[in-house]
Amino acid sequence: MAQVQALYDFTGEPGTTEMSITSGEILTLINTEIGEGWWEGRNAKGQTGLFPAAYVRKLEPGETHQGASAPPRYDQAADEWGDQQYSAGDSNYQRTASNDDGWDDDWDDDTYSEIGPGPPTHKSQPAPLAPLPGMPISEYNHQHIDDSTSIASSMGTVRKNKFAPSSKVSGESYLLATLNVEVPDSEKVYIVQDEEGYVWSPITQPFHVTVASPKKESKFKGIKSFIAYQLTPSFNNIQVSRRYKHFDWLHERLQEKFSLIPIPPLPDKQISGRFDDQVIERRRVQLQEFVDWMCKHPVLSKCEVWQHFLTCTDEKRWKAGKRQAEKDNLLGLNYCVSLVVPEKALLQSQVDTITEQTHTFIMSMDTSVKAVSNMCLAQTKKFQGPYKADCQKIGEAFYHLGNSLSFDEGGIVSRSKLTSAIKMTGGAYIEIGRMYEEQPKYDFEPLGDKFHLYKGIVGGFPECLANHKSAVQKKRECERLTAEHKMEVAQLNEVLRRTDVISYALLAEINHFKVERTSDLKATMQKFLKQQITFYKKIVDKLENTLRHYDE
Repeated sequence: MAQVQALYDFTGEPGTTEMSITSGEILTLINTEIGEGWWEGRNAKGQTGLFPAAYVRKLEPGETHQGASAPPRYDQAADEWGDQQYSAGDSNYQRTASNDDGWDDDWDDDTYSEIGPGPPTHKSQPAPLAPLPGMPISEYNHQHIDDSTSIASSMGTVRKNKFAPSSKVSGESYLLATLNVEVPDSEKVYIVQDEEGYVWSPITQPFHVTVASPKKESKFKGIKSFIAYQLTPSFNNIQVSRRYKHFDWLHERLQEKFSLIPIPPLPDKQISGRFDDQVIERRRVQLQEFVDWMCKHPVLSKCEVWQHFLTCTDEKRWKAGKRQAEKDNLLGLNYCVSLVVPEKALLQSQVDTITEQTHTFIMSMDTSVKAVSNMCLAQTKKFQGPYKADCQKIGEAFYHLGNSLSFDEGGIVSRSKLTSAIKMTGGAYIEIGRMYEEQPKYDFEPLGDKFHLYKGIVGGFPECLANHKSAVQKKRECERLTAEHKMEVAQLNEVLRRTDVISYALLAEINHFKVERTSDLKATMQKFLKQQITFYKKIVDKLENTLRHYDE
């Protein structure tokens, strides 16, 4: 039988058919037809079970354990898809992933879902904008990405799908008007001016979506288990069932399509404990945050792939819509073909001032939201650990004191009210300890979930700013070429107009984020403080009630 060597540690879920493996371990393959990216094997102890196929490599015939190459270190593991090249045409992207067809044909590939997590990989850099013919490519590389990747690398969302072409592809086909696509009026997106400046045209028919009733389901006669979440849009009240991997797929499509709009993050992927009730509920809450932001966004809420995700209940229509979304040719800056903006030409110096201010703000905001997120985690641990333990130690000390006073010198149980009151004081502090343990679910955990959302959105802004800056750099290069009589004035005017469209889109998104965060953070902080006040009032009430026993 064929043998494989484990490249990474994997901890199987207790009570399932999964088997834990250790890096470097040699396993005997039993079955590679399980599906969903899983193989079945036997270890040296004779134990059998399932493990992720991506976590092992097949040994060549005759290769021994000693001859097997050592697994790469976690921090050195090369992204096996990171170096793939994607060619961008005017109408579509030609994917060169060797197993792309398998993904298209098998929607249930779970290699990188919440059930079968893949090996650690590096986040690939965004592809630079391609230069115009005759232009030096070095002028169009994202030179300033270096100071922003630290933000994007800690967004708290899923890594890029191995089958997705880079969404940050060249905007050349849009800027030079070589992309010939007719956009129906129903799919056009308008940018208008109001008191906030340039904004996305408001949502005319607001709706919301409820994420509820997560439940454990299974397939392959119980071999594989997963959690399904029930989504109910308010516009039709028809419930659809979606797994985490479906959200993951949607997130990839949105990142590909919208290069000037930061996409809200998904919950972090779970390798272990994914069936724990508390983990499932936290994931549901964070998915609700994702869904709420999508519903409130004037552009994202109306995009076709999002509507398909929310409404499709038929398996054949789902797959057809999925493939259609994956073949979308209006990706990245090409999406700007859909935009209708004011006729007024923008003053580049004003646009530059706004984008520079936004970049400074985003860098500061990034540090702040990470600090709040870390604080929420730390406070949750303290409330459920040291704070609870300290209160219970105080309570136990008082209770033991009451026990000591309950015996007089002759060993007869005392009926002293003082003794009873001291015992009640001990019980009060023990109960307060339990209150500390329960409290984070009402204040610090919801606050942390909200800032998980902001961590992802803020983390996506630097790349949006980088895409805009690259387009502006191309415009300036076209101006130079025109001055050198290497480009027609008419063509330059079209480049100028289309660069303005890109700038209008960025300005609209900046203003949308400003308005949303103002109302959203206000409501979030009010809810947090109300919960804190309620909590500490309960503690005061309990201590005051205990105090009254000393006056009786």
